[in-house]
Amino acid sequence: MTAVRNILFIMCDQLRADYLSCYGAAAPVTPNIDRLAARGMRFDRAYAAAPVCGPSRMSFYTGRYAFSHGATWNFVPLPAGERTLGDYLRPAGVRTAVVGKTHHEPDLDGIRRLGLSPSEGAGSRIAEGGFEPYARDDGIHPDGVPVRHAPYNAYLRTRGYTGANPWHAYANAALDEDGALASGWQLRNARRPARIPDALSESAWNVDRAIEFIDAHGDAPWCLHVSFIKPHWPYIVSAPYHETFGPEDCPAPVRSDTERDSANPVFRGFQDHPECRTFSEDTVRSHVIPAYMGLIRQVDAHLGRLTAHLDKTGCAENTMIVFTSDHGDYLGDHWQGEKEFMYEQSVRIPLIVVDPSPGAVRGGRSTALIEGVDLVPTFLDALDEPVPDHVVEGRSLLPLLRGETAWPREAAFSELDYAVYPTARRLGLGASEARMTMVRTDRWKLVLFGRDFPPQLFDLHDDPDELVDLGTDAGRRSIRDEMGGRMFEWMRERRNRIAMTDAAVQGWTSPAGAGGVTIGVW
Repeated sequence: MTAVRNILFIMCDQLRADYLSCYGAAAPVTPNIDRLAARGMRFDRAYAAAPVCGPSRMSFYTGRYAFSHGATWNFVPLPAGERTLGDYLRPAGVRTAVVGKTHHEPDLDGIRRLGLSPSEGAGSRIAEGGFEPYARDDGIHPDGVPVRHAPYNAYLRTRGYTGANPWHAYANAALDEDGALASGWQLRNARRPARIPDALSESAWNVDRAIEFIDAHGDAPWCLHVSFIKPHWPYIVSAPYHETFGPEDCPAPVRSDTERDSANPVFRGFQDHPECRTFSEDTVRSHVIPAYMGLIRQVDAHLGRLTAHLDKTGCAENTMIVFTSDHGDYLGDHWQGEKEFMYEQSVRIPLIVVDPSPGAVRGGRSTALIEGVDLVPTFLDALDEPVPDHVVEGRSLLPLLRGETAWPREAAFSELDYAVYPTARRLGLGASEARMTMVRTDRWKLVLFGRDFPPQLFDLHDDPDELVDLGTDAGRRSIRDEMGGRMFEWMRERRNRIAMTDAAVQGWTSPAGAGGVTIGVW
């Protein structure tokens, strides 16, 4: 029996799993998230469908891999015909709204080709990725660049922060010793306090809007996607969180000198990107990571307000709470900055699910291989709605949440379209050639880069830090072949007959069985 009536779908941006206390962080960073883990199930091996914002989120929202939905990088539109979470839940009477970021890019050509307007009616729902934009704000508003979704800027103006872009001048800025503006874009300013109080920060604003939505909604079921922009860069945070942690709290970098001499040209190319060179400096790491940890603590504090409100109002009794991230952040590990590439720091994500149903697991831990595409079928299953298996490519987590231990997935997959990166240009790769694909089993991880570049292969049992690349090791050829076979089968099994159910196809007695057509009769 399910008690799930509502869904609170919480996502952080660029949050590493191992920076949460319940996932092993040495510093006490996340007491409220830890309490969620104690109330539900913590998944230790959950993976993003892509180690970059846009495609990862579109896979969360559609239940389909980037290989299938086609939004392969940030600002690549999700095709108008792709169904998302809101498209599945709205017909069932579930109001599906977003507070914060989606990174959804509308397929304006597709919407207009259907004769619809992207600003009203059905066309506007497609343009918003199926969500009601209750308070959509995609964050990161560079000065002088127009943005479509910036209600946080309007909110700051109502609080007396004037100017064309108060986000840039206050939330993304500090003051230096001389009183001059110190921009959050510059990593050297990461330890300075932002010019707004914590109560007016982006994370506080997100939770304020979420509480507002819940209180004003009434008794009808809802699914609210609370999507924090932080701890994504710029790494600058309000007091007191700017000084909560110090260099002594920074984990040691996970990297080796031999990695810098890697035989893999794609990996070497990424090491030369500016953000990777910058974060390879220990002085940068020790300066920025405390601010990153402060941003996480700030999110955790305001998330505590939200969960306490659910408890106070009684909503927690029938609300499934999901906490996750779209991808991680290297912070100098493997000589990398940002999040691209397929190391665990980037592609592994936190995933905590609190199922309010009687008999659901409390304080559980699962080592099953989980993927971002699994949330759409989980939500539908929890609300007793049918899962369209001919479209959705994930699996419902409900059996694991209700105490079952068997899990059929033997491998997890992730993808990256790296055609936009400088490395692809230097290697002479065309727009459709620069595709990176990962398959990870219990023991092995294989990463393919396209063309005739050597792969990466890691033995995660003997080398959990992924410091020894066996991609060209002659003794591991059979392993690479076996893992490559898994990847081929995964690609072959993608759902592309999405306009007809499997049951309808299986109902045909022969290809010519309809309409009185006769073929091949003597």
